[in-house]
Amino acid sequence: MALLDELASLLGDDLLLDDVARHSRARDTWPRSEFDQWQGQLVLPAAVAAPSSTEQLAAAVQLCRSHGMPMIPRGAGSGCVGGVLASSDSVMISTERLSGLAWLDPVDGLAAFGAGTMGIDAENRVRQDGFTIGHWPQSIEISSVGGWVATRASGQYSTAYGNIEDIVYAVEAVLPDGSIYRSRPTPRASAGPDLRELLLGSEGTLGIVTEVTFSLRPLPEPGVRQAFHFEDMSAGIDAVRSVIVPGWRPPVVRLYDAGESRRHFRDHLPKGRCMGIFLHEGPPGHAALEAAAVAELCQAGSGEPADPGVVDHWFEHRNTVPTWTELFEQGLVADTIEVATSWGRLGQLYTAVIEAISAVPTVIAATAHTSHAYQSGANLYFTFAAQPSDPDQYQSVYDACWAAAMQAATDCGAGISHHHGIGRVRRPWMTDELGDAGVKVLRAVKAALDPDNLMNPGVLIPD
Repeated sequence: MALLDELASLLGDDLLLDDVARHSRARDTWPRSEFDQWQGQLVLPAAVAAPSSTEQLAAAVQLCRSHGMPMIPRGAGSGCVGGVLASSDSVMISTERLSGLAWLDPVDGLAAFGAGTMGIDAENRVRQDGFTIGHWPQSIEISSVGGWVATRASGQYSTAYGNIEDIVYAVEAVLPDGSIYRSRPTPRASAGPDLRELLLGSEGTLGIVTEVTFSLRPLPEPGVRQAFHFEDMSAGIDAVRSVIVPGWRPPVVRLYDAGESRRHFRDHLPKGRCMGIFLHEGPPGHAALEAAAVAELCQAGSGEPADPGVVDHWFEHRNTVPTWTELFEQGLVADTIEVATSWGRLGQLYTAVIEAISAVPTVIAATAHTSHAYQSGANLYFTFAAQPSDPDQYQSVYDACWAAAMQAATDCGAGISHHHGIGRVRRPWMTDELGDAGVKVLRAVKAALDPDNLMNPGVLIPD
């Protein structure tokens, strides 16, 4: 193939053609893709281009465009909604070699990293200088900072520190025509629409993030941890709302329904109760003051104090989850679905989605927790598990669970995604999310930047 010869000339050893390299980078962790791999049906890309510089990546994009070759941008592949999935006629454009600290300014509290830097490496590096990025997704050890931007990610400390859009200071990216865009590094600008927003959540359809500059925070003093359990989700939601609306911002605020509380904290609360856990931290004196106020509000809302050790237990195990393949081998089909809505609709949303998923044949569990709170609402993070008798039913049952959850969420007026993004699994509901006018705008932007639809086709934008 002429394109591969030209890419080899440009990239040398940064062009990966062997089966092992192509196989390991052909997908993200979407359960449907993992099921294809489990069944031996995974499709590999024609090649993996892993440039070592932004300029090389831009030249590779230009070459692919000149040959009409679809390009699949890939960070670390930790996404779980089908945002990265190869076709045999595509080139995977990996940012894995755009890695490491570019610079750090302790006066301004800024640090720039190559987009392929793993999240935990970036966090550990700024900690050497007394800072934190404040972004702690469950995938921090297996996700890249560029992927955080591309998927509009959220972290476990978001209630205090914000989501990725609140932490990113500047972005560098290669656009679909191979040009390089660099946003102005400034704390705020009134210079028209913020073009960074085109890249935040674009999932590789409008460009490839190559460098990210973060606004850092000083490392906080040691935090205070506490927990309370509530009669039901409604009481727990009311308590969390009573904490957030007055302005308290514990970095970690998590409320588990009875099913998840039983699963995570079985020995620490009566059956049927809902566990809420909190972490408080900040500048000197803040954590103790906030913890006292939150304790008073939770107990006023009928919350009963629980052993603070449950929070320690959560921290120790928060990133430990089984692989989808391990579940397939046990005869289980499972996934997580996170949505968000206003406080007034949150209880309705919880009930509606749980009932909708539970009604799907072979579903054996549908549970939820809330883990990100805002002044006017919060998210709900659902987990479902089904046990079809025949592996040939795995995909249909999986799709039915997603369809049930998405329909229930849209019927409640909820947002269809809080932090995992759209990928392929949510794409059919994007018109419900954006409306006809919004989808028209998104398609127009895509057509202007990528008229041949070569950059991550099949993702985000509905047909």
